Amino acid sequence: MKIGLLTGEFPPQHGGIADFTRILATALADRGHAVRVITTLSAQTTQHFSAPYTVHPVARHWGWLDLWRVRQCTADLDIVNLQYQAAAFGAMRLPIHLAPHWLRPPLVVTFHDLRTPYLFPKAGALRTAVLRRLASSAAGVIATNIADHAELAGSSKLQRSAVIPIGSNLLQPAACPPAQWRAAHSVAADEILLGYFGFLNTSKGGETVLRTLALLRQSGMNARVVLIGGSAGASDKTDAAHNQQLLQLAQSLGIDGQILRTGYLSEADTVAALQSCDMLVQPYADGASLRRGTLMACLANGCPTITTNPATRVPELQHNVNVQLVPPNDPAALAAAVRTLQADPALRATLAQGARVLATSFDWASIARRTEEFFSAVLEKFAASAARH
Repeated sequence: MKIGLLTGEFPPQHGGIADFTRILATALADRGHAVRVITTLSAQTTQHFSAPYTVHPVARHWGWLDLWRVRQCTADLDIVNLQYQAAAFGAMRLPIHLAPHWLRPPLVVTFHDLRTPYLFPKAGALRTAVLRRLASSAAGVIATNIADHAELAGSSKLQRSAVIPIGSNLLQPAACPPAQWRAAHSVAADEILLGYFGFLNTSKGGETVLRTLALLRQSGMNARVVLIGGSAGASDKTDAAHNQQLLQLAQSLGIDGQILRTGYLSEADTVAALQSCDMLVQPYADGASLRRGTLMACLANGCPTITTNPATRVPELQHNVNVQLVPPNDPAALAAAVRTLQADPALRATLAQGARVLATSFDWASIARRTEEFFSAVLEKFAASAARH
């Protein structure tokens, strides 16, 4: 197949959608497909020259002229897959939501995020109507988790749909062993190092992490937190302001000296940082979800991970089997969980092994195969419909 992946983020931009699209493009190309990534002008870089896919950076602001450029760039393709996250396309700007009507090949939409903070919270009923129209007019819809699929199916008449999960965006081995990483960052052997991975936006629970560290320090635990990766994504413009608020909070709590910030890292260095932590704390304010690439990375790297109870039950996430679950926005509960894991090395080992086992269900070869099969089914239905008319 000649496949187009249409995305508002792509390397060198930093973000989950950028990483997802890059890895999916490679995995589909490895299965013999001709893959074209259609994206923003900021993706103009030599780093893609040796990739098994081609990159076409045609969009500036995702306005009407950009949609016309996308139409021209995709006219010869068999199918186009829109990686939809509203923030990556200028929030609720209209043109991208009309892509199913403008593009010649059938369009499949992968919905990466339906959470209100990312989708212009003041839009109200408009947001629901726009999403319903986009989902209903697409030739196919992919949700990354069961909860999002239920929401889309309940509010829209979908032509064809599937649930296909995301995988870890960290595929490289660690750059160095944990002891070397800790020594390089002046982390003593007897210090309890808590890791937090991902951007620090309002939904990720950064404030809970800081307040938890303060509680642990007050109780006498020799704990530190390392914030792994960049602090702000390419699309969410609120990240920078939230980061400043967290910096002020850390200072007011008197814990700013116990916080390490790695900044943006290569894959290998990120893996090394994750594996050097005694445990990971990912207290998502809206609950854990398999849409979270950061959580998938923690699991794939066998990290004992404490996260928050999902808003909608996620059968794969099992308390004290592959994760430890606590209520969201509850520093006391998170601190108690940290103490429990620190006092029980056997439980930490159980969670690490359970995480690795769970992560095997989300390998990229399987994700690419299932995506390919869904595209084929959409094209078959599209061809049958065209024959009838």
